[in-house]
Amino acid sequence: MVIQFFNTLSGKQEPFVPRKAGEAQLYTCGPTVYDYAHIGNFRTFVFEDLLRRFLEFSGLKVEHVMNITDVDDKTIAGAVREKKPLLEYTEKFTQAFNEDMAALNCLAPTRQPRATKEIDGMLALIQKLLDKGIAYQSEGSVYYRVSKFPGYGKLSKKKLHMNIAGASERVDADEYDKEEVTDFVLWKGAKEGEPFWSSPWGNGRPGWHIECSAMSLRYLGDTFDIHAGGEDLIFPHHENEIAQSEAATGQLFVKYWLHSKHLLVDGEKMSKSKGNFYTLRDLIAKGHDPMAIRYALLSVHYRQQMNFTMEHLKEASEVIKKLDECYWNCATRLGQQPQGKDETAAREKLDKSLDKMTAWLADDLNVSGALAELSGAVTEINKDAAQAKDEGLRAFVQFLKSIDRLFGFDVTAVDQVPAEVQFLMKQRSEVRLQVKNDKSLWAKSDALRDEIQKLGWLVKDGKPGELSTLKKKRRKWD
Repeated sequence: MVIQFFNTLSGKQEPFVPRKAGEAQLYTCGPTVYDYAHIGNFRTFVFEDLLRRFLEFSGLKVEHVMNITDVDDKTIAGAVREKKPLLEYTEKFTQAFNEDMAALNCLAPTRQPRATKEIDGMLALIQKLLDKGIAYQSEGSVYYRVSKFPGYGKLSKKKLHMNIAGASERVDADEYDKEEVTDFVLWKGAKEGEPFWSSPWGNGRPGWHIECSAMSLRYLGDTFDIHAGGEDLIFPHHENEIAQSEAATGQLFVKYWLHSKHLLVDGEKMSKSKGNFYTLRDLIAKGHDPMAIRYALLSVHYRQQMNFTMEHLKEASEVIKKLDECYWNCATRLGQQPQGKDETAAREKLDKSLDKMTAWLADDLNVSGALAELSGAVTEINKDAAQAKDEGLRAFVQFLKSIDRLFGFDVTAVDQVPAEVQFLMKQRSEVRLQVKNDKSLWAKSDALRDEIQKLGWLVKDGKPGELSTLKKKRRKWD
């Protein structure tokens, strides 16, 4: 299987060939921890998680580095506003971010360096650029001479004269003395009341762009495989990363650049004034399952603009519910009907379905095709599960576990029913068999159901004569 990704650098889809056989290096720009992340942020983070999961599912060992930006204008402004030390202020939102990522079942990065702990690497990188004449000092700050890097603009396809202050809210404006308006800051001279670090050029703090260059070069090397992020980072952030890194090392910085499109909410850009601005925590507080949120954020191809709506989220919730029920209908029947025919055909059919899904994803993460294939497979499993024997049920369960590894929907997180729950289920089944002759036993049946639910399990009763099934309450909103 040939994996292909659309490379922003070349502007075309290319076969993915990692630098080292059997391994892949991935750098993703993490959050600036001045507030809770919103669903637009998480659209990118969930896409990056799918990318990593697919690479690992394809047999590659992935070294994933995601930084934390815990020093910049926004974090400093927030700390000043809250009258807290910078690191105390950012720690709260760093922890919240990691909790949110776990709620969405995103894999933890291999490394998560924080900018404030990587200052020495930034100073060394800046000094290297100064030694080469590509950077210069001015009024206690250090700037990058964009005119000294001929390849500037190759990622964003912007011409040098278009790189003007104000093109992005994070482009350095005329706040410091620069030779040219196109130049950007590497080290900002200290301001009164702001945190600072010592440097050969005076007290100050790093510019935003140098942070990612220093961290990626340290942990992944001069050249690495994939750098991913939202499309808003292409210019100036990623463009400046390339300029800094390649000027310092003389090597290609990144082989493949992948960028996700913006997210709209109800057809408009998110805005608190419009009432369509949501953090992940906002949606969870409203009772939405984070796996439904994950599904919704994944369901549109990462290079297509996504319109997030409550209706879309409701549809995603139904899909997750269908996956949950499919798994538990299979898992809780295992061991109850052990004898049966050979299920080789069923396994082969599921293997082919899984192959089709990975083929879709190998085509620049074509998630729409992959999810359509998954929907068809689940429908077939639901048709066959009631009559399937253990061998077939085991094949269904294994298939759904593979799906979880690939998509991260967390439907197979728990696959063993505790002995106490099994005992209560057996008691309840016996009671339900007698209800037909003694209606007063309904109360006992309901009481046993309540006991089971207190232990963290949901009971789903089938039609008369069918076995009841269980589902683990692994999420507080069940």
